[in-house]
Amino acid sequence: MITKVKVEEAIGKAIAHDITKVVPGFKGPAFRRGHIITRKDIPELLRIGKEHIYILSLGSDEVHEEEAALRIANAVKGRGLMCSPPHEGRVSLITASTGLLKVDVAALDKINSIDEITVAAVRNNTVCQENMVVAAMRITPLYISGLKLDRMEQIARDNQPVISLVPFKLKKIGLIISGNEVFKGLIKDGFSPVMHKKAEDFGCTINNQAVVPDDADVIASTILQFQIDGSEVILCCGGMSVDPDDVTLEGIRKSGAEVRFYGLPVMPGAMTLYARLGSTHILGIPAGALHSNVTAFDRLLPVVLSGEELTFRDTRKLGHGGLCLKCKQCNYPACPFCS
Repeated sequence: MITKVKVEEAIGKAIAHDITKVVPGFKGPAFRRGHIITRKDIPELLRIGKEHIYILSLGSDEVHEEEAALRIANAVKGRGLMCSPPHEGRVSLITASTGLLKVDVAALDKINSIDEITVAAVRNNTVCQENMVVAAMRITPLYISGLKLDRMEQIARDNQPVISLVPFKLKKIGLIISGNEVFKGLIKDGFSPVMHKKAEDFGCTINNQAVVPDDADVIASTILQFQIDGSEVILCCGGMSVDPDDVTLEGIRKSGAEVRFYGLPVMPGAMTLYARLGSTHILGIPAGALHSNVTAFDRLLPVVLSGEELTFRDTRKLGHGGLCLKCKQCNYPACPFCS
């Protein structure tokens, strides 16, 4: 139950929730929950527009907003995440290290379908740095029925974990650059510096590298040798178009790898390929990666490095939001795909 009391009559009473002060350049709590009001507090309360104070008396099945937010956070939190202290009724989930955020979107939708419960998270498969806020939760009223929190916790238990951070497990990358023009020294290899930089960004090393001609047998034998030499992920760069001279796809198949998909509803980079050779992941990367900062490859690489298998069905979902408008081809600045 909430009792409304004039501030002048609230001396000696405890504030039931953080009272926020909002002025140009500042937003934060002016008074914390539990603060005992004194006479000298009255002018400041009036200045921030508080003519009344609300005194809270909870029933046996009612939970205050701060305790409720903590219960929600602990229910949805998986490995690699930490809870922040409650702040103005909100609790955040913060990453303990770098990694790939995994969100069970269906479970999150179910939890958000419970009236008065709100959980906001960044997108599934977001690449995260340490100490990054990736989710926040709160209830909309000052207190909530414990039965609603029980329902939320049951959904979370049935779908553990709802939100978690997966470390990048695969560290050794093999790099194969195909093309007669590069192999013969007619043009300079442009893939190597790009791929080395992308590998370093995830703490990986290029443990094998080769420039090969447009020869399917050579590509196949190089893939097999890299696997023997310990490459956990093999990047096959170039030769992925429909041009008959481009034989990278044929070489990947000749290695014995199973091609899971060739073509992705993401542009640029639609001709990207994914295959498996035993436990080794293989990515075929088209030439678009040379002239666009973000392509389909950048969506797939962190997922692969986390050890997750890519499936044809799951990657079809990338079509919604898969048109990258931040690339050099159109220079459109507002892009949800790569922002």
